Amino acid sequence: MNPTILFYILIGIITIKFIADTFINYLNSTHFGDPIPKELEDVYNKEEYEKSQAYKKENYKFSLLSSTFSIVITILFFLLDGFAFVDYLARLYSENTIVITLIFFGIILFASDILTIPFLYYKTFVIEEKFGFNKSSKKTFIIDKVKGWIMMLLIGGAILALITWFYQITTSKFWLYTWALISFFTLFMNLFYSKLIVPIFNKQLPLEDGALKVAIEKFSNKIGFKLNNIFVIDGSKRSTKANAYFSGFGTQKRITLYDTLINDLEVDEIVAVLAHEVGHYKRKHIIYNLFLSIILTGLTLYILSLLIGNEVLSQALGVESANFHIGLIAFSILYSPISEITSFLMNNLSRKFEYQADNYAKENFNAEALIVSLKKLSKNSLSNLTPHPLYVKIHYSHPTLLQRILNLKN
Repeated sequence: MNPTILFYILIGIITIKFIADTFINYLNSTHFGDPIPKELEDVYNKEEYEKSQAYKKENYKFSLLSSTFSIVITILFFLLDGFAFVDYLARLYSENTIVITLIFFGIILFASDILTIPFLYYKTFVIEEKFGFNKSSKKTFIIDKVKGWIMMLLIGGAILALITWFYQITTSKFWLYTWALISFFTLFMNLFYSKLIVPIFNKQLPLEDGALKVAIEKFSNKIGFKLNNIFVIDGSKRSTKANAYFSGFGTQKRITLYDTLINDLEVDEIVAVLAHEVGHYKRKHIIYNLFLSIILTGLTLYILSLLIGNEVLSQALGVESANFHIGLIAFSILYSPISEITSFLMNNLSRKFEYQADNYAKENFNAEALIVSLKKLSKNSLSNLTPHPLYVKIHYSHPTLLQRILNLKN
């Protein structure tokens, strides 16, 4: 294929994705003012509903602004041969392929992050602050950024260096070694993320003795499921929004409750949320997701191995000879339509898993308590109760609040 044609194909893919995303977001915005279904009429009072409407509209306008800025910068970068220029800068410092690759991606990722900081700052300290969600200080904001950069440098850099080395020594077979590396890393993170990564950003403490712990132990004994590792995380350090999640498996399984969740819900409502999380484990959703993730990664890497040596990928981005790091950039864009499809399918599967976890909570604890908790959590996060169906199918990993309630009442 002619490199010039491929260049315009790459820009076309990026542009079409932007137009499609913008259109879907617009469709979703047209449903902001829809009447609230009778099953959800008790979620908001009039004042709270008006506040949720204002929050949705503000986020929609902000998303449109930030995505437009991103597409403009991206296309300008393409048109001005930005990748070739960054490649030239990287080669000024070294002739080693691994070092060049690390410098190249370091510049790209760091520059991209710097450009997005003003938007993240505005989102956090203007929009989230305005609607009462933000609890993060500017100091915490800066420290989080620095920690993120350090982790990207150490972990991301090490993985990228190994992948580049695999390509150097095995060429077309590098995908097998890379697949093994990423599979191991994914499994390791599933097991130890909460122990190793979360403490870098948040404090986690075992759930204290009290009525909640007694209620959880009672539920645990009822279902014959050991819940020894229950931790409370200081989510209120950054936001008033609440959450809970299950991580790990085997001896490393643990449930993490946000302190905001404990503050917002009653004891039986928290146990209902916990029963939902246990449902994910009991139905082996963590294992299924891990397996599918590894399979999709292997498929992606195999396709990459078939194309990465093609010099047209590099030439399309202004670099004459075939380069591993330039090829990765071009491939990631070419592969993005497939990635969108797999993401769509994974979201569809995720929504089915959420129904199954809800059903587990209904069968083994209390459906009404879970319904009340879901309504409270939606209210406290000013959730959109009337999203467009297409937006839900494409972007939602969970069913809508209405869909979950109707399922629980069935």
